[in-house]
Amino acid sequence: MAASLLRLHFHDCFVNGCDGSVLLDGGEKNALPNLNSARGFEIIDSIKSNLEKACPGVVSCTDVLTLAAREAVYLQTGGPYWSLAFGRRDGLTTSETAANEQLPGPFEPLDNITRKFAAKGLDTKDVVVLSGGHTLGFAQCGVVKPRLFDFAGSGRPDPSLDASFLQSLQSTCPNRNESNSNLAPLDASSSKFDNVYYKLLVNSSGLLRSDQALMSDNVTGSMVVGYSKFPFLFYKDFGASMVKMAGIGVITGSNGDVRKNCRVVN
Repeated sequence: MAASLLRLHFHDCFVNGCDGSVLLDGGEKNALPNLNSARGFEIIDSIKSNLEKACPGVVSCTDVLTLAAREAVYLQTGGPYWSLAFGRRDGLTTSETAANEQLPGPFEPLDNITRKFAAKGLDTKDVVVLSGGHTLGFAQCGVVKPRLFDFAGSGRPDPSLDASFLQSLQSTCPNRNESNSNLAPLDASSSKFDNVYYKLLVNSSGLLRSDQALMSDNVTGSMVVGYSKFPFLFYKDFGASMVKMAGIGVITGSNGDVRKNCRVVN
């Protein structure tokens, strides 16, 4: 579940800040980027339930999610460790519209994605580094298939895709509606935190259009090449970017709440 918890943390922080709003029932859970794909809620519920028994009303759902994402990456996948500050409080609202508008999508051009990161105080380097989170996990074939069979409405595959990779993907994600929920790995070692994601981009074998787009720009492309060669540089920079992301729009002090149940406000 490391990839799912990491994604959940990312989706929380990108919509009106890291405030646990993605955990509330309704709202963001129903947005297109989350509906039928966001996972890990029951893990956060379990952790929170145990915390409430031990020290009720102390640890926010936001801090639980922030720490769970770090621990899952570090302990389960061999990823980097990054230091975190705590004391975030939980937000009181969740917005389906905000999630649809603010979350970067797999079909968006690089300029759009960079602008959405900039709106959160994250720079181009953070775009490249945090995209590297796709070293873990899978994507549903429904997201991938337009690149395989009807790229930009052309009726043909994305010409930037490596030919053998295209053939493999078309086997995993055949051009039939029932294959939409099939899963394709985001990289060739999808349960291990490594720099294979960047090596695949260099070889025109990025799964998502938004990932491969990193190679279309000289600045981001040179960063991708660097991380493909120096895995420990990626680990270090990933931790630094995660710290930045975990600080987006946090609620502290007497604002917000510390939810007893992460799915509903108190």
